[in-house]
Amino acid sequence: MRWARPKRAFLKLSGGREWLASGFAIAALGLLAGFIAVPILSMVIWTVSEQSWGAMASPVALAALWLSMKTTAATMVILILLGTPAAYILARAKFPGSRAVNTLIELPIVLPPSAAGIALLLAFGRLGLLGEYLNAFGVTLSFTTVAVVMSQIFVAVPFYVRQAAIGFGEVDRNIEEAAMVDGADRTSTFLRITVPLAFPALVAGAITAWARALGEFGATIIFAGNFPGVTQTIPLAIYTEFQSNLDAAVALSLLVLGFAFAVILAVRYMTRKAVEYRE
Repeated sequence: MRWARPKRAFLKLSGGREWLASGFAIAALGLLAGFIAVPILSMVIWTVSEQSWGAMASPVALAALWLSMKTTAATMVILILLGTPAAYILARAKFPGSRAVNTLIELPIVLPPSAAGIALLLAFGRLGLLGEYLNAFGVTLSFTTVAVVMSQIFVAVPFYVRQAAIGFGEVDRNIEEAAMVDGADRTSTFLRITVPLAFPALVAGAITAWARALGEFGATIIFAGNFPGVTQTIPLAIYTEFQSNLDAAVALSLLVLGFAFAVILAVRYMTRKAVEYRE
């Protein structure tokens, strides 16, 4: 009985600390959520009150939207064709330098976009490391639509490859081995067993990479420039319109916000489906 009082006092003290910690956590969550919500709400209110939706139908906005759709579509085709087998190798094979290759693939995540643009310009610009030789054959990459796609690929690669590698790594190899025992070759096993099992992760990675490519600004403006109809994507159009037409800039920003919201919902849905499918 002598130990009962100290124990009750300890429980009260522990409960008090837990309440303080919970209160602080709730307050921190509220502050962060409010910090993000207020600017977004301000943008929505501005769009409604200023009737700036009409600015979204301007020739500049439509050209930027169309160019962004074309370039991001090309980016995703290239990423899926090259990134899928690359992710499979990174997930399954252990070879000398694999960690270095993994680090290299993920480097664009932490590299400032402006630095990425300079790196691309020094590599593929007219006087760049490789661009000088391409220019001798009449091939110019910098400040063209191709440069937009290259910029988007550079910054979006890690978002797809990393997610795809995680998906391939979680596939049960016993299922693949059982398929090969039944007579399937490696290619058939990969296409009919491995890819379907990793498909939710592949889709989630592709959607995230597409969103990153859609929002690319720094590398594009340095390596591709800001030419309407040629290299001016939605982020560059927002920057340009902000200097002369605030309504158009706000409307385009809200459009990108809608895309981003849809992307987050799609990624969460595919992640949940992946968990349910494996269970």
